[in-house]
Amino acid sequence: MSGPEHAEWIVTTTLGGIALALAAGAAFAALARRFGQPAVIGEITAGVCLGPSVLGLLPGDLPGMLFPMDVRPYLGIVAQVGLLLFMFTIGWDFDYASLRGRRRTTGTVWLGGALVPMGLGLGLAAVLFGAHDTVDGRQIRFLDFALFLGTAMSIAAFPVLARIITDKRLHLSRVGNLALALAALDDVLAWCLLATVVALVTAGGAGGFLGVLGWGTVYVIVMLAVVRPVLATLAARATAAAAPWLAMLAAAGALGSAYVTSHIGLHAIFGAFFFGLVMPRKDPQQLLRRTALLPLEHLSKLLLPLFFVVTGLSVDVTAMTAQGTAQMLLIILVACVGKLGGVLFSARMTGMGWHEATVLGLLMNTRGLTNWVILNVGLGLGLLSTELFTALVMMALVTTAMTAPLLSWLLRRGGTDGTDGERAPDTRPADAPVGPASLVGGTTPDPQRTH
Repeated sequence: MSGPEHAEWIVTTTLGGIALALAAGAAFAALARRFGQPAVIGEITAGVCLGPSVLGLLPGDLPGMLFPMDVRPYLGIVAQVGLLLFMFTIGWDFDYASLRGRRRTTGTVWLGGALVPMGLGLGLAAVLFGAHDTVDGRQIRFLDFALFLGTAMSIAAFPVLARIITDKRLHLSRVGNLALALAALDDVLAWCLLATVVALVTAGGAGGFLGVLGWGTVYVIVMLAVVRPVLATLAARATAAAAPWLAMLAAAGALGSAYVTSHIGLHAIFGAFFFGLVMPRKDPQQLLRRTALLPLEHLSKLLLPLFFVVTGLSVDVTAMTAQGTAQMLLIILVACVGKLGGVLFSARMTGMGWHEATVLGLLMNTRGLTNWVILNVGLGLGLLSTELFTALVMMALVTTAMTAPLLSWLLRRGGTDGTDGERAPDTRPADAPVGPASLVGGTTPDPQRTH
């Protein structure tokens, strides 16, 4: 095949792969919703099914035919654009106001819900390291492996959690508001820890790590001291005439910030997320939200199924050994005990009732998309073997899928909405913006905006 013909084949096959990923994502998302699950469960399942775990069981190597190795890098680029835009919108949707009020309760529960699973994750790393200390013929360091596994064990998925809370009508309850605040803090902690792990892995020595840390500090200072005020000034002066270009400029800023952090050695997703954090929050006319945030949220949601498929091509449940299956069950057990138990008992320390504390712990055990993103980074860094990556992916899928049915059972058994009689007041105006961030303030979100 000549050069032009090969290039045309790549374009054609890539378009076919994108079409298949989107169609499968939509079909599985609709199926998941029928079973009372968040749409992201269906999209994740679609990604796994299109890989060697399910489609690969059929004769003819269908995953290789539909997603050839020559085409996967191009699919990966499109998937990364969707992922980076998603991280940007998550950062932009982060509501600082959610951390105000009852700081002692929030801080106590968050520390327990983060430190306990992280500590168990470090212990789990000590158990698993001997069987996974070599990846693709390269010896990995225990420190990198342990920090990464501790991070993966300690986080909750804000977007999926927001959808579950809305579906269960907990968005006006104390436990729903607290869960969203804790998940937001988990997100910030996760990306900071992940940036540290990436710096350790890519720096190549103490001097390199200090260099990455130094440049990372400069980046954060510039973003807070220079970029944020400039963006606030530009937003205040923006008029309806600039509306057609606001989404393009916001996307350019997010991708440019991702380029900078990737070049520094902190990973691109950190830059996209942090650029979202410094975006202006004061938007009286809702111009930025209507013309930039909403379109980019829809675009990222459109492309995310492709990210699940690209990730799912590296998940092979059928190749797991008996030892790998036992390790997967251990990982799921540690994940549930760490997150649910840590949140439950720290919530009890603040005086919360058993029923409400259990509801909160179950909510915070949701990992979903956030965990998939982190695991994908770990695979790319060479910290995870295919078997361990598969086990961790299944942990994220199981812990997320179990939340909705167990929560429904728990709420029915308690005979309440999980609030122990206390609901958070809805003080926002009728025309307040909706979305994941506004959930914390007590406003019902648009179901189409929470993934």
